[in-house]
Amino acid sequence: MQPTRSRAPAALALAGLLGVAGVTHFARPRPYDSIVPRSLPGGPRAWTYASGAAELALAAAVAAPRTRGLGGLLAAWFFVAVFPANVKMARDFRHKSAKARAIAYGRLPLQVPLVLWALRVRRDA
Repeated sequence: MQPTRSRAPAALALAGLLGVAGVTHFARPRPYDSIVPRSLPGGPRAWTYASGAAELALAAAVAAPRTRGLGGLLAAWFFVAVFPANVKMARDFRHKSAKARAIAYGRLPLQVPLVLWALRVRRDA
């Protein structure tokens, strides 16, 4: 079943979000390095680059109608997989400014709509 034109904008917007996020992992990796959970093996920069590459691959998969369904499903799993980094950021930002805490804490519930958005893209593909 081909997606209707009215459903494509949600997929393309998700692809854009993933693409921009992926690029920032390479252009400005330091903030991402700082939220990589210490329990992961290897260095934080490797995880920053790996997650950036994953986001770029997911962006391409979601953007292409032929792979959009799988891309949406994998994007949903990706958003779940990176949740521990958001938890670490929230914990690390407990004693920072109110603005920094608001950003860090705001990332936690934001994962839910991102997962639902990706699953909707999959369903509509």
